[in-house]
Amino acid sequence: MNVARRAAAPVLALGLTLGVVPAQGATGAAPELSATVSDVPPAKLRASYEPGCPVPPSRLRLITMNHWGFDGRVHRGELIVHQDQVRPLLRVFEKVFDERFPIRRMRVMAEYGGDDAAAMAADNTSAFNCRRVTGDDRRLSRHSYGDAVDINPAENPYVDRTGKVHPPAAEDHLDRDRHTKGMIIPGDAVTAAMADAGWEWGGRWSPPDYQHFSADGT
Repeated sequence: MNVARRAAAPVLALGLTLGVVPAQGATGAAPELSATVSDVPPAKLRASYEPGCPVPPSRLRLITMNHWGFDGRVHRGELIVHQDQVRPLLRVFEKVFDERFPIRRMRVMAEYGGDDAAAMAADNTSAFNCRRVTGDDRRLSRHSYGDAVDINPAENPYVDRTGKVHPPAAEDHLDRDRHTKGMIIPGDAVTAAMADAGWEWGGRWSPPDYQHFSADGT
């Protein structure tokens, strides 16, 4: 795994690293996880953060890393996480990458205006977003602390306390016996890597949250 640490970079400079990366290098060697870790530029937070959120921007980090896509190619994505969770999550995504588990897209929540419903509908994998729990406004989401990740929401739906499915179009994926690309199942690369990191999977809850992993199990 190749990891670089840098200070906050201009948005344009970060943008130059995004896009499609060849699945193999010129030598034919298997690709490996490549990541950079930086402070979070304000433009990468926008509506996903507001004054009074439990974690200040200074304690968040932007991870820019490659991941396998549904098209069988390597893409560049971004996650914002709590600084204390950078190392565990890099180990997780290294194992996930090595197993070629596909991730549809990985964009910061600012690109969706902090709207969790919009991000789920786009099948976006994300982490930090200062918000209430979807379907339960009484509680602050663990994503507000930067130590929770949602992966492939369209293949891994969340059922809230009222029984509503999020995103609605993912209802067919509640049948976990019909395994599809990007679906998270017990013992696969994602659940095994998260368990090794000490993170818990919402897919074991009742009602389930198949997309959700968190450091404290909430």
